Amino acid sequence: MSRVAKMPVIVPAGVDVVFKEDHINVKGALGALAQAQNVLVTIKNEAGQLTFVPANDSREANAMSGTMRQLVNNMVTGVTKGFEKKLNLVGVGFKAQAQGAKLNLTVGFSHPVIIDMPAGIKVETPTPTEVLIKGSDRQRVGQIAAEVRAIRPPEPYKGKGIRYSDEKITIKETKKK
Repeated sequence: MSRVAKMPVIVPAGVDVVFKEDHINVKGALGALAQAQNVLVTIKNEAGQLTFVPANDSREANAMSGTMRQLVNNMVTGVTKGFEKKLNLVGVGFKAQAQGAKLNLTVGFSHPVIIDMPAGIKVETPTPTEVLIKGSDRQRVGQIAAEVRAIRPPEPYKGKGIRYSDEKITIKETKKK
């Protein structure tokens, strides 16, 4: 059995987990999330703890039990605490502004780049060079952060661009004569 699947997911108070034939719904203080259920994994709810057991002895079922456990754990964490990604803008004149559900970026183009945030994703700019992307769905928060970073990824010679706050950029040495 997968090592990840051996650990149970503890459901805190205030979180409702509902199993249907083909979906798992998790509802909490920060919203509701749904995930398709896999037939290779059997899920049991025992006194507020979710356990994930492979339905058969195949390698795929073993791997999927750990995957489903982590997906459900991310859903429970998302509806209780939420997830956030922090991006930094590095460059002269680079700035960001959060305008409701839109993010306005000035990152060296001849025009500002405006990004609409999907439902369930909040964006904040504590300073003009920092962007905080928050939400309850870990995959969507990471995807939106990657799309924002892709507008102007950090370049390797001066390090200018949009980067994750914990990202380390290796600066290349310039060509010598």
